Amino acid sequence: MTFHGYTADLPSAGVRPEAARARSHLFNDRNVARYRNALSAGAERVAARVLRTERPFSGISPSRLAPEVSGIDLELPLHDPSAALDELDDVYLRDAVYFHHPRYLAHLNCPVVIPALLGEAVLSAVNSSLDTWDQSAGATLIERRLIDWTAGRIGLGPGADGVFTSGGTQSNFQALLLSREEACAAAMARSPLSRHDVLSRLRVLTSEAGHFSVRKSAKLLGLAPDAVISVETDPDRRMRPAALARELERCRREDLPVMAVVATAGTTDFGSIDPLPEIADLCERAGVWLHVDAAYGCGLLVSRTRRDLLDGIERADSVTVDFHKSFFQPVSSSALLVRDAAVLRHATYHADYLNPARMVEQRIPNQVDKSIQTTRRFDALKLWLTLRIMGPDAVGELFDEVVDRAADAWALLAADPRFEVVTRSQLSTVVFRYLPPEGPGRTLADDANLYARDALSASGEAVVAGTKVDGHHYLKFTLLNPETSLDDIAHVLDLIANHAGRYIEDRAPLQTCHRAG
Repeated sequence: MTFHGYTADLPSAGVRPEAARARSHLFNDRNVARYRNALSAGAERVAARVLRTERPFSGISPSRLAPEVSGIDLELPLHDPSAALDELDDVYLRDAVYFHHPRYLAHLNCPVVIPALLGEAVLSAVNSSLDTWDQSAGATLIERRLIDWTAGRIGLGPGADGVFTSGGTQSNFQALLLSREEACAAAMARSPLSRHDVLSRLRVLTSEAGHFSVRKSAKLLGLAPDAVISVETDPDRRMRPAALARELERCRREDLPVMAVVATAGTTDFGSIDPLPEIADLCERAGVWLHVDAAYGCGLLVSRTRRDLLDGIERADSVTVDFHKSFFQPVSSSALLVRDAAVLRHATYHADYLNPARMVEQRIPNQVDKSIQTTRRFDALKLWLTLRIMGPDAVGELFDEVVDRAADAWALLAADPRFEVVTRSQLSTVVFRYLPPEGPGRTLADDANLYARDALSASGEAVVAGTKVDGHHYLKFTLLNPETSLDDIAHVLDLIANHAGRYIEDRAPLQTCHRAG
């Protein structure tokens, strides 16, 4: 019997044809051939699209694509995988943003390595859930082994532990959750204050160039609106230890317990790494939790030439790493590491139907005891297969390449009179802007850079990011693709200059007339 491209066995006695048709879609021993055919067809579509992709983006706008998606009637299935893939090509693959393209230079999205894609295919089919041992078995042990490996690379010591997360924001949130509980317990042990009173007084110190998730986490954790204190940075956008010392002393004088200092090893905009040894010294003297957000800079853990840039990270109480940023892994693949495994108890809750307390006594490893998630994918498998097939040195070589390319790009921009470049990144970002020649057009620099970014994206020729520096609009290259050449970068700079230059030419005369009037 054939159902629109599927060949199914005759239904068992008592099974309605509709149920038999539905069962033909289940992944099991009876449908292995269909599984192979469907995945092969999907992989072939993606491969074919990648082979003919000449630009990182089609330039399509939401207003053009939205009607195509909303016009699809989800109540009427196509039944045929080939027809569904045809449709998917029109509403997704054709206009997807392709991070593998060497002129995608925008956000912290990396091209992915093939061993990780192999892991993605395996983990999706088996569909282990990493909350409990009886849903995961060896998957739990593999994740734990990778946590131990990562903690070893960081140097956190024999008492370290951790858990995989959905990304840097979740890792930062959980780190601050743990530090909040430790700080609350310490403050309430010293004084008769209620938990509510303590929460209202807790403070978090972080670089003014740190990640937005610190402030977001503070709000979600019930801290006061002014709980997060920005610490001044130097011209290289690194936290100033002297400024941190002043803020720690001020909080001590005002009896405001500092629950955590968040240092950054790779800021999103500038790729700057805070002076970790000096910050660790200050935190140690003040008895304050040190969290290092190394979501971006964690690639240095496997670098054979730049590992020293992370010196001091081994003294942290908690560390965020994002393998899907600088280990060339598909989203999502991230982890939170802690120096003292015992602090993970603050994320533990025992449910009789899931992870009863007796399982701890029986030494049954349930990852839900450490995680703020329950159901969780086996994302660790992607990294496992990457390390087992490529090895960490190969991953480090790829990351070193993009850091080298960023240094070359900075030098190229610094020598180009059309542009103004900000601080030289320790990692692989370059922040710059088109700077019009002296004259009426100079006042249009902000608008010209905004226009150039939008026009570039609409053309699909390249994709770059934008940010603000000292109140002005800048552009940003985030280099995570070793295939991106200096010629690619030079070409994109010419495109940006052309777009911005035309904007100035069109509007500078109007600006002059307006002033004259």
